[in-house]
Amino acid sequence: MKTRRYIEIMDTTLRDGEQTSGVSFSASEKLALAQVLLTEVKVDRVEVASARVSAGELEAVRQITRWAAGMGLLDRVEVLTFVDGQASLDWMRESGAKVMNLLTKGSMNHLTHQLKKTPDQHFGDIQQMVSQAQLAGFQINVYLEDWSNGMRNSPDYVFQFLDFLQTQPIRRVLLPDTLGVLTPSESYQFVYQLVNRYPRLHFDFHAHNDYDLGVANVMEAIRAGAHGIHLTVNGLGERAGNAPLASTLAVLHDFMPEVKLGVVEKSLYQVSKIVETFSGLRIPDNKPVVGDNVFTQTAGIHADGDKKNNLYFNALLPERFGRKRSYALGKTSGKANIENNLRELGIQLSDDDLRKVTQRVIELGDQKEVVTREDLPYVIADVLNTNAVASRVEVLNYVLTHSKDLKPSATLRVRIDSEQFEENAQGDGQYDAFMNALKKIYSRKKLVLPELTDYAVRIPTGGRTDALCETIITWKVKNHEFKTRGLDSDQTVSAIKATQKMLNTLD
Repeated sequence: MKTRRYIEIMDTTLRDGEQTSGVSFSASEKLALAQVLLTEVKVDRVEVASARVSAGELEAVRQITRWAAGMGLLDRVEVLTFVDGQASLDWMRESGAKVMNLLTKGSMNHLTHQLKKTPDQHFGDIQQMVSQAQLAGFQINVYLEDWSNGMRNSPDYVFQFLDFLQTQPIRRVLLPDTLGVLTPSESYQFVYQLVNRYPRLHFDFHAHNDYDLGVANVMEAIRAGAHGIHLTVNGLGERAGNAPLASTLAVLHDFMPEVKLGVVEKSLYQVSKIVETFSGLRIPDNKPVVGDNVFTQTAGIHADGDKKNNLYFNALLPERFGRKRSYALGKTSGKANIENNLRELGIQLSDDDLRKVTQRVIELGDQKEVVTREDLPYVIADVLNTNAVASRVEVLNYVLTHSKDLKPSATLRVRIDSEQFEENAQGDGQYDAFMNALKKIYSRKKLVLPELTDYAVRIPTGGRTDALCETIITWKVKNHEFKTRGLDSDQTVSAIKATQKMLNTLD
């Protein structure tokens, strides 16, 4: 059996990912993420900062290196440095870091127009920097900035550069697609050339995602022989970001059995949510592997198929990533969706009741896209407690107003049997105004409304502003009490629905 090739995973969320517009991690957040990435996710290396950025950055790296040294992980913590004489080396000494990723120019375009130097001048500066770093006891990796354009437009320069680098005491050559311009075929072609031309060098591939090709480019770079890859949690990074950690690793695990990875898949969702919290950037619901909706079946036919030999499952099983499959409740729901959610809640309904609940969920789905599992008990209670008698009374229309320093008011039109009535009233709140207008209508019919003795509102946990609200109202007629309930995403509307049920309960 052929030996599987081990691929190093370097996570650069704390360095390249922090270049995302608006993202800045505190020192304590950087330490926490470095700890999770190295000990829970078990990436091989983390790039945690750029040298000489700020005093806060220096303190963050100090905290990380102190912890890493105590854990025996210091050689897995890396810092971006520059060809700047002693400045980066002094910063490295102060930070306690031992591995430096030296940023150099990987294309003639950058070398000529940014540094305004010849290749020999640049190589001389790098050689001096590497020599001093080695004397200081640092491990050295070298970034070839704009390498992808270098291979496209000045490959002879790239080869000249690598001819020089293979004479130096460096550990890895880091190949960034700095502007995210590579296609998968180019990623394969360029990496393949280097791996075969320089068999003694270790090459890492660093993909950006400007054309949404980051994962595909990583896949092709590894197929061409790359030894390591650079990724970020949630795809954070400048412009469109970097190749994302979770989906890239899922692709490699499922489609490249010839490679071996050390990452713990079950930790990918956990670190994704931590980075979402620390960065303030919300994960899109449909983001592969870590999005809220990616393991949610919405269509009823899919939920039904899952019961019949898992017809709509693929290799991306949620349990791999410490997650669970869910079944959305909305206008496309079928009985199978409802049944799956009821099973999770430990509830069993008759076929007739299940049909009624399914229809009610579909109706609610027309008003709000998704009814959650937490909403479902309220829907069941609403449906199963609805009076089946034809409605004699119907609230046809209403307008509710609420303004600062003005009393709330309500205008409503109500049908009682075949007659329609319209009234307006004010109150201490919108529902109170509604009830005062309703009392006017009933007084015209010489009818008396029951006494409202209790008003209870229940909202599912979770903090959603569009959650279904259940209002349960207790009414008293003479010495008899009874309850009606209403269900809606608006609290006042749910109370009005409960009131209409009360009106149709009266003799």
